[in-house]
Amino acid sequence: MKVENVMNDEVIVMRENEQVGHARNLMLKHGFSRVVVVDAERRPIGMVTEKDLSQKMKGNGPEWKNRPIDKISIRRAMTENLITTDPSANVTSVVELMIKNGISSVPVVDEEGLAGIVTKTDLIKFYNDKYQGKWKVSDLMSNQMVTVNENHSIAHVISVMENNNVSKIIVIRDNEAVGIITPENISFAYVEDPETGVSVEKIYFIRNSNGRDKKNVKMVSMLTAGDIMKNHLIKIDKEEDAAKAAAIMLHEGVSGLPVVEDDEVVGIITKTDLIRGIQ
Repeated sequence: MKVENVMNDEVIVMRENEQVGHARNLMLKHGFSRVVVVDAERRPIGMVTEKDLSQKMKGNGPEWKNRPIDKISIRRAMTENLITTDPSANVTSVVELMIKNGISSVPVVDEEGLAGIVTKTDLIKFYNDKYQGKWKVSDLMSNQMVTVNENHSIAHVISVMENNNVSKIIVIRDNEAVGIITPENISFAYVEDPETGVSVEKIYFIRNSNGRDKKNVKMVSMLTAGDIMKNHLIKIDKEEDAAKAAAIMLHEGVSGLPVVEDDEVVGIITKTDLIRGIQ
């Protein structure tokens, strides 16, 4: 199967001279988690994702991080040196690019420029269509879960994500999984240590547990994992067809599912795990 058969030709783009606030607005308006940055000739030169924003906009550092997001150039947050593919490439080559480089999307470029994009969601649709009955959830799942307590601060959540190089964290209450946090939940949150030495979270934008936006939030002290987690936790049995996991992810708009055995959480299956099954 060729890339042109699975790619999405609807690509959200912004100019290189625009601001982080514009990227945020585009993501909210279109429901996408990434924006391709183009130059004056509309050639792709970078990309910004929710994960980029959650990581690059946090913490102490240069003075520009203290500015409002509508005053910060997208060049500060975007990833440069894009990895691209062409429409005639094989789908498996895109899977290899994503896994090898730890990325979730690959722009598709032809002789005329940006032609489309392939995301993990596009590949999950392909998996759901073509790989029914091929693998069980247990064949592809990750046995190691990264967890936080519901009372851990956002500062801790971001640190755990970075230290473990994961984008999904299970939230635990009394040894039971009660929620999940992904970069979309903390995309415009960052942490600073003020001159007083007191740790606080400075939030420009977060998405709360029921999906509605919290706007105009300037400073929240000790905001916790439980405040922003997605608490409608959908689980799947390890013996189910992995294609069922793909179908649930597509229907529910989630990128990972806790895996259970006899009602006990034993792992997690993500989009990345599923696309490894495309061979």
